[in-house]
Amino acid sequence: MANTFKDATASDIDAVMQRSWQAFLLYRKSSLKQRADFMRQVAVELENIRGEVLPVAMKETNLPEGRLSGELSRTIFQLNNYADAAEAGDWLEARIDTAIPGRTPAPKPDLRKMLVPLGPVVVFGASNFPFAYSTAGGDTACAFAAGCPVIVKAHPAHEKTSEMVASAVLQAARKAGMPEGIFAHVHGRSFETGKALVTHALTKAVGFTGSLAGGKALFDMASQRAEPIPVFAEMGSINPIFLLPGKLEQDAAGIAALYAGSITQGVGQFCTNPGLMFAIESAALDVFTGTLSSALQKASPETMLHPGIAKAFWQKRATALEQKGVHMESTTSLEATEVQGIPTLASATAEAFLSNPVLHQEVFGPYSLLIKCKDTAEMLNCIRHTEGQLTATLMATDADMKAYPEIADAVQHLCGRLIMNGVPTGVEVCLSMQHGGPYPATTDSRFTSVGADGIKRFARPLCFQSFSDQFLPAELQNANPLGIWRTVNDKLTRDSL
Repeated sequence: MANTFKDATASDIDAVMQRSWQAFLLYRKSSLKQRADFMRQVAVELENIRGEVLPVAMKETNLPEGRLSGELSRTIFQLNNYADAAEAGDWLEARIDTAIPGRTPAPKPDLRKMLVPLGPVVVFGASNFPFAYSTAGGDTACAFAAGCPVIVKAHPAHEKTSEMVASAVLQAARKAGMPEGIFAHVHGRSFETGKALVTHALTKAVGFTGSLAGGKALFDMASQRAEPIPVFAEMGSINPIFLLPGKLEQDAAGIAALYAGSITQGVGQFCTNPGLMFAIESAALDVFTGTLSSALQKASPETMLHPGIAKAFWQKRATALEQKGVHMESTTSLEATEVQGIPTLASATAEAFLSNPVLHQEVFGPYSLLIKCKDTAEMLNCIRHTEGQLTATLMATDADMKAYPEIADAVQHLCGRLIMNGVPTGVEVCLSMQHGGPYPATTDSRFTSVGADGIKRFARPLCFQSFSDQFLPAELQNANPLGIWRTVNDKLTRDSL
């Protein structure tokens, strides 16, 4: 693919970061309403370019119009949703403890605490979501809501799309009266561009969605700085499915049909794709395997996002299938090109899984590995040796949950979202969503990259002691002019003191 846009140099990046820092000094003092209005204007500008940007995105990503249109709508929803949350102010976690001068043996000072913005945030666009996890996606929206300027590094796989979205953000910034430097957009295919962004002294946080290798590299660079900074990296997941005996016995064929659709959805190019399944050997498991194999054989190969992802899929698929003890259960019978992904189901014993780390690795694409366990004790051992995940799923009846409580308990240690009798693909944007999990799924399992709670990633707590009301941030003043929820002397309230 031709390099249409020039890579940003170290001097380019320094100039961008200097402008961003100056913007931060102003934007950090903006009101919650001003931030929210800016974000809503970004949403308006994105809607205005829908007709122009979708054909460009289709050409760059090989994704169909319906999928991209839906993703753009989700991005617009995120901006509006996080804008509403920003303005409401609940995420600030405002805490007020008023003074008790006469307390003995020592007086109690007036103490007030809230979250304040970190500073300029660098966001790396994702390859598989050109809108929702890229230029004006969730990380960017959360950073704006927190009071932070954003510098986006466009993903080379959809750089024209990213450029168009960036122009829309800049147009919104002008209309909303935001300071120059509130948003910047740079290109860079080389490793050095990303390194320069992460290691720049004025960068205060990083948002990343992509591979484990990429996220870990950024995390290591950030932690080795003179001033280490947080990297909120979402690095993929194999999203294990645990098929318990009663549920399989009840509806093996129906579950297989459900997962055939989930494995092949979007050519498997989701961080929530079900890439690993565990079940206990039984006749019902044979029915499940046969039904799923048949469905995948009939599925057509589909073009992947870009040649690099397709190449990685074929290489990792081949590596996984050549491992000792791995058996090919099914793949499509149709011929595929080198840029297409083919639905694949493989199987292995629990013993093979426990002894071979390669079988724990993600094959990004329409691939899933079924681990056949001898009994629940072996399944439990597999759970204990499975790395951190974004999601995990229990396919279980109520009787299964009562019969195997240790399975359900152990799975909770694996993931950020635990699903009952469903599929992991599909991530709802709401406050209750947790899109993040123990390492290596993410670099910090305490936070989510989906839902307005993600705003908290780009803020830090600051306590004000013994300040008079007029010098406090509006959110902590006695009058509570913004009407936000606050904890005042251990009681949650929206009223003034």
